[in-house]
Amino acid sequence: MYLLKFIAKRIVASVGIILGLTAVLFFLAAISHNDPVHAMLGAGATPSAIAAERHKLGLDNPAIVQYFDYLKNLLHGNLGMSYRTRRPVASDIATYLPATLELAGFALVIAVVLGLILGLASGGSYRGSGVLRSFLITGASIPQFLLAIGGLLFLYGKLNLLPATGRIGISNAPTGPTGFYTIDGILNGDFGVTLDAFKYLLMPAISISLGPAVSIGRVLRGSLISTLGSDYIKTARSKGIGGFRILVRHALRNSLGPALSMTGLQAGLMFSGVVVIEDIFAWPGIGYYTAQSIPSGDFPAIAGVTLVLGVGYVIINSLVDLAQLLADPRLRRLEMSTSGVSPKRSYGKTDLNGSSQTVVQLEP
Repeated sequence: MYLLKFIAKRIVASVGIILGLTAVLFFLAAISHNDPVHAMLGAGATPSAIAAERHKLGLDNPAIVQYFDYLKNLLHGNLGMSYRTRRPVASDIATYLPATLELAGFALVIAVVLGLILGLASGGSYRGSGVLRSFLITGASIPQFLLAIGGLLFLYGKLNLLPATGRIGISNAPTGPTGFYTIDGILNGDFGVTLDAFKYLLMPAISISLGPAVSIGRVLRGSLISTLGSDYIKTARSKGIGGFRILVRHALRNSLGPALSMTGLQAGLMFSGVVVIEDIFAWPGIGYYTAQSIPSGDFPAIAGVTLVLGVGYVIINSLVDLAQLLADPRLRRLEMSTSGVSPKRSYGKTDLNGSSQTVVQLEP
């Protein structure tokens, strides 16, 4: 019951945030110097044609009426018409979005894996962890665009190991059912497509992921160091349990909360870096689409991409909050108490064989 209440509260909060975002986008459109009627009809349109089009679009209505019309269009999936492509923005985004999701997802996997390795290695003070941390911090200190350009000059220009631009080098590659070449190649039994897609993904994904990896690793390291000083960890050590087993089985789960929060934050920030990286590598995603729309003042396209990324950011952080709740028993007890459910009191104990057990007792 408390879990359903938690999800319901997150949905209500997410709807409020998204409504706030739509209000900001509508306000920016209202104060912008771009007239959608002139952009659609051209500079040679007659005053009567302009007036008729403004009435057709509802631009002669009061601002509050226009805003509710804007919300109604959004609920029907209508993000407006692109000034540049002369196509619905929703159709353009549907075309470009799979490439961005594939790139961002692959970069997030790299960031989480590297962050986990960095956090565990440095938190456990293993040999070589200092070198690993120095390497990742050095890479993360370099701006994304400079790291991308350096990768192009070295890995493509000098060594010719990885391709420079584009998404795939195979003609007539499968385009369904997911829109992700790495997955569609497997589903269609063509592993050459998957391998080729990975080659094109590697350089832009690494350029995006190094900064988030260090941020996640730093937070996880600090949380692990704090957890490793707890009394139950000292008790486990006194029972002769190995250091790696204590780190992975006992300390890691209780240290994941802050790292999960940082992962959600970095996942949202990744999309801001995608715009620059996609433009450098000519990656056909919504970042590349936005970079082409900005010089032409294509506000409907820019606003549509902003709204989609904002909704994605809200969803990601809501999922992270849910993951934290499932991973941390302390948060579950807190949520249960605020939801009016009698919380459970739990405590851990370690038997003589060194195995950890959890005893749960209901509060009276």
